[in-house]
Amino acid sequence: MRLSRFRWWHVDEVLPIEADLFGAERWSPGMFWNELANGHFYLVAVDDDDGGVAGYAGLAVAPPDEAWVQNIAVRRDAQRRGVGRALLEALLAEAARRGVRSTLLEVAADNAPAQRLYATYGFEPIGVRRGYYQPSNTDALVMQRHED
Repeated sequence: MRLSRFRWWHVDEVLPIEADLFGAERWSPGMFWNELANGHFYLVAVDDDDGGVAGYAGLAVAPPDEAWVQNIAVRRDAQRRGVGRALLEALLAEAARRGVRSTLLEVAADNAPAQRLYATYGFEPIGVRRGYYQPSNTDALVMQRHED
């Protein structure tokens, strides 16, 4: 697996992953286009075996020193192979490079595996957004990580 910048031509390839993982709450093509147009930092993990996108992740930096992990998603057949971890580490490295002191994210309250991954990297729960994910009305746990 190798990481590279998420480019416009990756949008069509990530849409099936979005649909599979997030169903009715998936991002639209326009949402991805908007993230890229706004210059946010996005990566894809390319599978060495088939050359396809195995996962993707995005980071939005809010100057002077805050960032939000916009999304991390890994194709089901590539999960539990370190892809999500590699993407998260790359986002955190980019945040550090940009002088970010506080990184935040939202994760579904019922997604314990993702919450455990984030906790491994120093993210701690700081709040809950009730009914954040629609149409399922699932709560989002807000987690934050501070740089020392």
